Amino acid sequence: MKDPAPTLAEIEDIARSALAQLPEAFRQAARDVALIVTDWPPEHILAEMEIDDPLDLTGLYEGVPLTEKSSFDQPLGPDTVWLFRAPILAEWRDRGDVSLENLVTHVVVHEFAHHLGWSDADIATIDRWWE
Repeated sequence: MKDPAPTLAEIEDIARSALAQLPEAFRQAARDVALIVTDWPPEHILAEMEIDDPLDLTGLYEGVPLTEKSSFDQPLGPDTVWLFRAPILAEWRDRGDVSLENLVTHVVVHEFAHHLGWSDADIATIDRWWE
C-alpha cells in the first residue's frame, strides 16, 4: 500500500517548525511575513518569472527585503513566503537523499534569507545545497 503524500497542513507544520528554530533575531524579522503553502505556483507568478515548468519553483519570497525598506514606503500587502507542495514533493522524490523535513526547512530558510536582503548569489556562497 502506497503512503499518502504529505498534506498542505503537514508541509506548513514543517515550515513553521523550521521558523521556530531560527535564531531569535531572525525569528523577529520573520514574524510579519505571511506564509502560504499551496499545491502549485499561481499562473501569474510563473508568467512574471518566465518559468515554463511549475516544478521548477519550490518556493518564493514576495515583498521588499528588509535591507530595502523605508519608513516612507506604503506597503501594498504583507511580505509573503510561498511554498509549493507539488514541486517540493517532486524534488524530494527525485533527490532521494534528503528527508522531507530537511528539504522544506531548506526552502523556508532560503526564502526567508531573501526577506533579510540576501540574493541567490549571497545564499549560494554559504549554502551548497543545490549543487
